[in-house]
Amino acid sequence: MNFGGIFDLASVEKELGEIEAALAEPDSWEDRARTNVLMKKKSTLTLRLESINSIASLLEESELLLELAEEADDADSAKEAREKLDEAREAIRAEEVKRMLGGENDALNAIVSIHPGAGGTEAMDWAGILLRMYTRWVESRGFKMEILDYQPGEEAGVKSVTFTVSGEFAYGYLKAESGVHRLVRISPFDAGARRHTSFASVLVYPDIAEDIDIEILDSEIRVDTFRASGAGGQHVNKTDSAIRITHLPTGIVTQCQSQRSQHKNKATALKVLKARLYEKKRAEDAEKMESFQKEKRDIAWGSQIRSYVLQPYQLVKDHRTGIDVGNVDRVLDGDIDCFIEGFLFLSAKAQEKT
Repeated sequence: MNFGGIFDLASVEKELGEIEAALAEPDSWEDRARTNVLMKKKSTLTLRLESINSIASLLEESELLLELAEEADDADSAKEAREKLDEAREAIRAEEVKRMLGGENDALNAIVSIHPGAGGTEAMDWAGILLRMYTRWVESRGFKMEILDYQPGEEAGVKSVTFTVSGEFAYGYLKAESGVHRLVRISPFDAGARRHTSFASVLVYPDIAEDIDIEILDSEIRVDTFRASGAGGQHVNKTDSAIRITHLPTGIVTQCQSQRSQHKNKATALKVLKARLYEKKRAEDAEKMESFQKEKRDIAWGSQIRSYVLQPYQLVKDHRTGIDVGNVDRVLDGDIDCFIEGFLFLSAKAQEKT
């Protein structure tokens, strides 16, 4: 069945066949970088093929149920047909969103860092709330999350946290979250129960392949060891297994304390550094440094991408897309797909105009 456009089954099958033929060549595994790219494309196309076939089955089933409902005047069959159609609509929308995830790194896993803005405990607590929100979103997607570095706040929340998200198009989705997030609420830390505004920044990078052409010289980095401060067992907390790497030319700092092995922590911190340097280089090559300039701005008024208001009313508003949601609790429980999809649709429209 051919749905046209993004649901061109023949086109997907053809491309998948070409990739499988390329992988079957005797010397295909000699070029590891090329093979890794082909394997990722094969996985993506296989999932897309399964989705198209699933949508086709839902539409065929709903058609048969509608015919049965009409012939036998069967209300139950008509209801089931509507349910199948609703399921098909959701699946079609999901495929439309994936069509917009065609960026160079969109199919990769993501590296996410959250940093509180000025405001002490208030801001650190807000950063911790955001961490919980993304944890819930990852769980709802069936993705995997690994904390690489966790610096807890003195009273509440986090001073900083970096984690990876593994899953299909993880970076493509989460890049929509990069920016400053603003919270307005009655402070639980204020004895006078006054309203406070807090800020936290979310930075998202693609988890680039190990074979990417980014050279990091030993002379360009400083490696420091320190005792892990987060959870991880007695061994982690009692030894200087945590690693902090400073890239001297750029000032970029990455660190990892998730593993017991100092060697593994160093390898992970280098991977994060590599991802950040690659993203910086890519942006410079394309003369699109706006995202990196945002990182240098104050995490404060005027630079937020989204506001979460708990008092005096309940509202989450995305300032880029104009999308707002009245159920703040639902959003903070990880229901952020409407904002992500809105950002992707807006970005796609902007590209069409250029």
